[in-house]
Amino acid sequence: MKKDKYNVAVVGATGAVGEQMREVLEEREFPVGELRLLASERSAGQFLEFQGKQHRVEILTEDSFTDIDIGLFSAGSSVSAKFAPLAVAAGAVVVDNTGCFRMEPDVPLVVPEVNPQEIANYKNRGIVANPNCSTIQMVVALKPLHDAVRIKRVVVSTYQSVSGAGRKAMEELSQQVAALFNGRELKKEKFPHQIAFNCIPHIDVFTEGGYTKEELKMIDETRKILGEPSLPVTATTVRVPVFCSHSESVNVETVVKLSAAEARKILREAPGVIVADEPENNVYPLAIEATGKDATYVGRIRDDNSVANGLNLWIVADNLRKGAALNTVQIAEILIRDYL
Repeated sequence: MKKDKYNVAVVGATGAVGEQMREVLEEREFPVGELRLLASERSAGQFLEFQGKQHRVEILTEDSFTDIDIGLFSAGSSVSAKFAPLAVAAGAVVVDNTGCFRMEPDVPLVVPEVNPQEIANYKNRGIVANPNCSTIQMVVALKPLHDAVRIKRVVVSTYQSVSGAGRKAMEELSQQVAALFNGRELKKEKFPHQIAFNCIPHIDVFTEGGYTKEELKMIDETRKILGEPSLPVTATTVRVPVFCSHSESVNVETVVKLSAAEARKILREAPGVIVADEPENNVYPLAIEATGKDATYVGRIRDDNSVANGLNLWIVADNLRKGAALNTVQIAEILIRDYL
């Protein structure tokens, strides 16, 4: 029997993504019965607003999930590894926004505009995984093109905002800018180099082959979400001094020729996509204009004249919303609509 309300726990409630989860739940009028805000001992005791009421942040413990229907996790992989199975054992379905479960074969990795049918497989483990933020916006734009003409290769370079590294990274950028303008000592904690007025081609740790883990996430997750395990994908991920929203330069080769005009038409009709592509009027996706928005913006759509069937795209989205909180809540909406 369907419920009118669902008890929801937000794990990592005081973080940048947890904050967005709370906002998105309220904005989209998710039918929340009890909202349980969970965080570390350091953050517990704060009061956060939801639907006009103040909710106290509780310490995350092994007993935090009694009577919870849905757990939205965004507190780091180690936290999810320990507490997500406990939430499932207590009767909750977990939507996990960390990298903990993404590549496990029995856990669905879902972008609702791309592969919503995979949510049915939550029953395997009681968990649905939310992809990496940079992967989400790319596959939202690529899926309709892939359906039309089959993509045979993807080359992506990202320009990722500091919010992808959390609230402290945003503070570090702000503090470094102020320090440089005021002649004060510049402090580096979240990044290995100065991020203010700089670009750092290094997100997550380097692996033996020279790729970073962030780059490998994009490669592996794109293949899993599109259901193409051997799709050639290569990525270079770069941190840039932007507070919010990730931008991506994406080059695709397709099996069948698709013109830029045809690609625009397909993308204009694609769910979750807004085409902003009038270069003659200086209209193209910008990080500052995508921030706070739910859509994935695509522009600079043009033929790649260096190959027979190539396209170039510029893709921008708010990494805290579509890249994390919104995608998570969209999964939860499908869960309660079709499965719970």
